[in-house]
Amino acid sequence: MANTIDLKRNLTGIDREPPDLYMSNGATSLLLDLLALSGSDSAIADREKEFIIWLNQRDQSVVGIGTVSFSIDEMPWTVEDFHEHKAFLLSVIDRAANKHRWSELEYVPAEESALRMLKHFRLLIDAFQLEDVDPGEYAEWSSADEGDSRPTIPVDFPKCAVHRIYLSCHGCLLCNQQL
Repeated sequence: MANTIDLKRNLTGIDREPPDLYMSNGATSLLLDLLALSGSDSAIADREKEFIIWLNQRDQSVVGIGTVSFSIDEMPWTVEDFHEHKAFLLSVIDRAANKHRWSELEYVPAEESALRMLKHFRLLIDAFQLEDVDPGEYAEWSSADEGDSRPTIPVDFPKCAVHRIYLSCHGCLLCNQQL
């Protein structure tokens, strides 16, 4: 099994630009780890933190390997702050490509592969446009389930004491890999 990141759901045709990003399970974990490290240090506004938490929820250690494919239009975009958050995500990717906190990982990232995936992910984010936003995605993702002891967006945006990345409803993306 593997994972795919594409621009939009239900977009068909073999000439998609940019093309889908296909990754092995290990490569997917690497990409998400790098984005978690970079994004957790970059996020200031609550909505920026939410984007990083959304990415951290794609935790294969918890939800299963090969099951975290997604489309860019499924991310928690809103029309009101689209341009700010697109710029934020692009800066997170750029910071990750500059090897921000790579040395803190429990493994040595395959540099060429990591940079190639980050570049491709950046192309997908850059190609995503305001008219592609589905406000229902954010509304559905961010709505609290009554009585949920592990809310989708953890209260007060806690970070892992060890890895200093934002926790998702699944806990710490990096700690979970060590279990």
